Amino acid sequence: MITRTLIRQKVVQILYAYLLRENTNVEAAEKELTFSLGKAYDLYLYLLLLMVEVKHFAEDRMALRRLRLKPTEEDLNPNLRFVNNRFICQLEQNNELAERKKELKRSWKDADDVVKKLFESIERSNLYCDYMNAPAEPTYEDDRTLWRRIYKQFIMDNDALDSLFEDQSLYWNDDKTVVDTFVLKTIKQFDPSMGAEQPLLPQYHDKEDPEFAQALLRRALTQADAYRQLIDEQSRNWTGERIAFMDTVIMVTALAEITSFPSIPLNVTLNEYVEIAKYYSTPSSASFINGILDAAAKKLKAKG
Repeated sequence: MITRTLIRQKVVQILYAYLLRENTNVEAAEKELTFSLGKAYDLYLYLLLLMVEVKHFAEDRMALRRLRLKPTEEDLNPNLRFVNNRFICQLEQNNELAERKKELKRSWKDADDVVKKLFESIERSNLYCDYMNAPAEPTYEDDRTLWRRIYKQFIMDNDALDSLFEDQSLYWNDDKTVVDTFVLKTIKQFDPSMGAEQPLLPQYHDKEDPEFAQALLRRALTQADAYRQLIDEQSRNWTGERIAFMDTVIMVTALAEITSFPSIPLNVTLNEYVEIAKYYSTPSSASFINGILDAAAKKLKAKG
């Protein structure tokens, strides 16, 4: 699940904090990187569990309505289509998710108000009403599509969730945009024939990725001064004070990758860090960083 794109973003974030504090403790930085990447995977699991918790809330509410002093016919015989949705039932029964849940230190039971508001928003939507009142019995694909659309419409851009994540982890708000894509990919990959054995996305996309993460951070942190000098040489009319600090950090990380991983095509590395600049730095940073890195790479090539 954790791709090299996310790893690069994490390295930039941690390098920024360490260089800002002039802290060059490599071991501490590597531990923080490992912890941060682990938190991203926790968020992935936590968001999968959120969908299951919404189902549980709907079931609990129906059970309470049956206990009313004067229950209505609808209370006694509710429409079960949402709680019997085959995709969400399969996710609820997933063995791997159940095991991973034991390792998480947080539960949605501690945020029941957020779950309540989320379900109520879903329930008021045309998406929910159309699904519940459709004349034909939904297929598994219908059930899975419903949850993909619910996720996109109600979970991806949700201020209450963003606020909750900000309180729970320093890393999660930055991670959520990327992790959302992994959750949607997981929903799409679910196969009804797999039942409870459906695999979730692994923590790392590639088995070499943890080594890539540690090596990239180590190189960037230990060689930062040399890379800064190289950046200054290519900046010409720019002084070190005028270059945004985040731009410098992004370029230092990019140069660490260029010099440490020659098997990665240069254009891939440049494109990755230009995209990071678009997200983390100023509007003009992307083209500036691209130009400086291109010039620096040519100088490194000329030196062999």
